[in-house]
This record gives sequence, structure tokens and C-alpha cells, in this order.
Amino acid sequence: MSGDFSLWVYLAKTPLLWLTVTLTAYVLADRIAAASGRHPIANPVLITVTLVGSVLALTGTPYPVYFEGAQFVHFLLGPATVVLAMPLYERRATVMRALVPMLTALAAGAVTTLAVVIALARLLDIPQPVLVSLAPKSVTSGVAMGIAEALGGDPTLTAILVILTGIIGAVLVTPMMNALKIDDMRARGFAAGLAAHGIGTARAFQVSEVAGTFAGIAMGLNAFLTAILAPLALHLLF
Repeated sequence: MSGDFSLWVYLAKTPLLWLTVTLTAYVLADRIAAASGRHPIANPVLITVTLVGSVLALTGTPYPVYFEGAQFVHFLLGPATVVLAMPLYERRATVMRALVPMLTALAAGAVTTLAVVIALARLLDIPQPVLVSLAPKSVTSGVAMGIAEALGGDPTLTAILVILTGIIGAVLVTPMMNALKIDDMRARGFAAGLAAHGIGTARAFQVSEVAGTFAGIAMGLNAFLTAILAPLALHLLF
């Protein structure tokens, strides 16, 4: 018992405490998700956010203090995104056969997302900095934050919106696809990656490796296209 206490005292004085809390929360969340049979509502990211947020609230820990440790996980977002190229390479023949439908869906999805965001922002009279932060919400966080910062938005707000979008998309994608009777895993995965970026892609891999592969493709292509379209759309608007 004294050894456990000594470990806690040591961790409490270093950024490793919050890295440990984050990883522990995710392991617990993943076990809960597995116990539920990977039910869409039992999303590991949603559960982890809830657990870590509760710990921060109960301990009165400011976010900057937490991020000193959590930044190590944040750093791994880049390598994790690059690793998605492996299933893409392994299934390149399948991808090439669906290239034209994918590009069509990509263009429709990216344009529709921007159009809906801008239309709602104008309808609700949302301030320009908030709109700029909202525009890249369906893109993976690293790219979305870069777009928002370059255009004068708030990267922190963008990160929050990206995570919310990903969680909502990951929770809804399976029931929605089932309701629409869409059985093609390529289409299901591509839709998840296009609308819900990395979190949607993780959910797609839980369902099927084919779905995960196409989700990763959609996530990467949408990041590239939105980085071009968002500045153009906002420039024309303002």
C-alpha cells in the first residue's frame, strides 16, 4: 500500500500523472465498450472524455496543467494518422475500383458540410471568428486547428467542435447506415471518415477492416479538400 502511495506522490509532481490518467481512462473505456459488444453509444472516446473531465472537475485541475501530460498523446495523433496508409496500401486494388464513386462522394460531402455550416451561421447570426472556427469541424483535429488559426479563428474552439463532431458521428453512423439499409462496407466506412474524421475512422475499424480503410481514405482526402475549400468559401463570404 505504501508503494502505491509513493508512486502517486511521485506522479502528482510530474506531467506523467495526467498522461497516466488519460491512458487509464481509455483502457477502462475500451473495456466498457467491449463488454457492451461495441455498441455505438459505448464509444471509448466519449467515455474517456467523460471520465477525464470528471477527474479534472473533482480535483479542480486547470486544463493547461492537464495538457502538460496529455500533450504526449496529442503528439501521437500525427503518427497514428500516417499509419492509416498501411491498410490503404494493402487494399489498394479495392480502392482503385471504387475511385470514381469515392471522389464524387468526397466532393459532395465536403461542399455540403461547408454550405450547411455557413448557412446556419448566417441564419443564427454567429460571429465571424466562431464561424471560422466551426467551418473545418469535420476534418481531423491537427488539420482543422491549422485551418482555423490561419484564418483568424480559435484553434481551441475548433478542437472542441472537431471532437464533438467525431463523437456524434461515431455514435450515429452504424444505426443510421442500418436504418438506410446500406450494407456496402466501403460506403459505410467512407461516410464515417468523411463526416466524423479520426473518431469515425476508429469506429469503422471496429466494424470492419474494409470500412476502416475507406474511412481513413475519406478522412485524409477530406482534410486536403477542406483546407482548400474553407478559405475560399470564407473569403467569398466575408
